[in-house]
Amino acid sequence: MSNIINILAGVVTKMGKRGRKKGANGEQSRKQLLDIAAEEFAHNGYYETKISTIVKRAELTQPTFYLYFKGKEEIFQELVNLFRAELSNLIKQSRLEPGISLTSFPDNIKGKLTAIFQFFKGNPNLTQIGLFFALEAEKIKQQLSDQIEMNLIAEQQDGYFRTDIDMGIVADSIMGIIERLTVTKLLSGLKTPEMLANEIVNLLVYGLHYQ
Repeated sequence: MSNIINILAGVVTKMGKRGRKKGANGEQSRKQLLDIAAEEFAHNGYYETKISTIVKRAELTQPTFYLYFKGKEEIFQELVNLFRAELSNLIKQSRLEPGISLTSFPDNIKGKLTAIFQFFKGNPNLTQIGLFFALEAEKIKQQLSDQIEMNLIAEQQDGYFRTDIDMGIVADSIMGIIERLTVTKLLSGLKTPEMLANEIVNLLVYGLHYQ
């Protein structure tokens, strides 16, 4: 999995949460458990994933698992929270700054969308957990859509988009497009993040008709 889990594992381990072992060995063990748990949850779902399988694949013991996590629910929720926080941060960063020339702003949008799809592609297991398997998956997607709407309204006020469009509908549409294309094109390997970003911008900015 990406460096995101690695960073998180390091931060928590160094803090010595609940008296856990500090140092490189503890950090590596925690990261390994998170990596394998993400893969198990993504492939088998929450209820079919077992702690015994996770620790066996990690070549660790169940007591070692409980040094870092109270149980399956805690490690799963940590993965969900990690996905939610990282994607929320990416969407916040995707807002266009005022003053971008109208000729170059499509390329700016492509860059922002590409970053989101790259996160999904680099973290396929985490993406499936956050978008589909988490109990709060719909709430997460609604939160993200709300963030997109806030960005769009600000960009609308900056003169990038028409003022007669309901940006709530646009935001829900974009979130739906991102979710669907992630499943059908990105995680299946049919399209790259750059290709998908380009297709979305061509559709939403330039439309279906010939200019």
